[in-house]
Amino acid sequence: MQFDQLKRREFITLLGGAAAPWPLAARAQQSAMLVIGFLGGTSPDTFADRVRAFRQGLKDTGYVEGENVPIEYRWAEDQFDRLPALAADLARRQVAVIVATGDITSALAAKAATTTIPIVFNIGDDRSGLVLLPASPGRAAT
Repeated sequence: MQFDQLKRREFITLLGGAAAPWPLAARAQQSAMLVIGFLGGTSPDTFADRVRAFRQGLKDTGYVEGENVPIEYRWAEDQFDRLPALAADLARRQVAVIVATGDITSALAAKAATTTIPIVFNIGDDRSGLVLLPASPGRAAT
C-alpha cells in the first residue's frame, strides 16, 4: 500500500510539475512565431498574382498569413535605391527568411543586409554569385 501511495504521489507531482510551465510555453511559442520578410523592388500591384500564389503555397503547407505566420512586406515602389534600407529593416526585424522578388537587385540588397537570415529568390541564372556551394560559409541565399 505504501508503494502505491508513493507511485501516486510521484505521478501527481510529475503531472503538476509538467502542467505548471504550460502557460509559459504557450506564450513562448506565440512570441517565437516565424515572421517572413517579403522584399520587392516594385509595388504590391505589380506582384499581386505572385503574392497570391505565394500565400497559397504557404497555405498548402499549413501556414496562413495572419493566423500562424505574419509577413512583413517592404516595397521599393520602383525606387531601387531604397532596397538596401528596406532589406536592412527586415534584417533588424530578425525575420526568419527574406523572400526577395523581382529582379536580382532585391536579392543583392538582402544579401548585403544579412549573412545569417536565409534569402529565397527566383532568377533565371546566377551570374551574380549569390549562390555558392552549400558548404560555403556566410551564404544564406537560395
